[in-house]
Amino acid sequence: MSEKIRIGIVGYGNLGRGAELAVLQNPDMELIAVFTRRDPKLIRVSTEKVKVLPAKQAEKMINEIDVMILCGGSARDLPEQGPYFAQMFNTVDSFDTHARIPEYFAAMDKAAMAGKKTGIISIGWDPGLFSLQRMLAEAILPQGKEYTFWGRGVSQGHSDAIRKVPGVKYGVQYTIPKEDAVTRVRRGETPHLSAGDKHLRQCYVVAEEDADKEKIAAEIKSMPNYFADYETQVIFITEEQFKQEHTKMPHGGFVLRSGITGSNREHKQLMEFSLKLESNPEFTASVLVAYARAAYRLSGEGRYGAKTIFDIPLAYISPRSPAELRRELL
Repeated sequence: MSEKIRIGIVGYGNLGRGAELAVLQNPDMELIAVFTRRDPKLIRVSTEKVKVLPAKQAEKMINEIDVMILCGGSARDLPEQGPYFAQMFNTVDSFDTHARIPEYFAAMDKAAMAGKKTGIISIGWDPGLFSLQRMLAEAILPQGKEYTFWGRGVSQGHSDAIRKVPGVKYGVQYTIPKEDAVTRVRRGETPHLSAGDKHLRQCYVVAEEDADKEKIAAEIKSMPNYFADYETQVIFITEEQFKQEHTKMPHGGFVLRSGITGSNREHKQLMEFSLKLESNPEFTASVLVAYARAAYRLSGEGRYGAKTIFDIPLAYISPRSPAELRRELL
């Protein structure tokens, strides 16, 4: 094994750029190459001497890369790219279509086992760190109820849906936790809350000139699977306001579990884990890079196949030795 963990990145969108920046912050890693389906000549990476290559050339670099970080989308890219790369490389990805995780795990496990590689899937903050917190809290407080709130943050999928409405020039949607719902859970209550009870959807829209704003707002608010089941606010702003105030990608959220302990169930206990992110893709990429270290270590131990965040000891993502962790963080 090499002195540094040699990293490859597949895809150079927001997540891929974030992964490059995260690798630069980890002295035990080095970025070897970025692979893209676009024309490599059109991509400018931040790291000197890093190759930008067509994705199809990855198979020629099997001996030069220890872990491949897959930065494609969950809908179309990862279902194909994941198993393809897992046959040749140790991989980490952020597959986040919750309902399809079991079938994606099975495909990745088959490919990684065939290639004697380790593929860590669905790594990020949800799924990922939030998943770990949900499992931890449930195990510690079996008599209780879990609540996950997302935001305040930009939802890419919902923002895309807004932009497809006729008459919309620019649009962005923020998911915002409802304070009354959060307050009730933090008080130790265990209410039944629908997704609409927990979140507000706030849409900022720049309308095309002469577009019917009332019609735009009505179409957004009635959109099934996106806004129809939520309290939705549609706020029209100028293009200048949009470009000044709504082009970043903040996000975050929190996981709470309200439980009870004691012989008479008299003691309320609350566990909470929260994130407040100025850049969702950069943070997600930072989680991916930390778990690339785990993929490297697991592979070195011959622990092949697909893995999730539940399968990996936390010490495997740290650059510190076990002795350092015991001495300085325990």
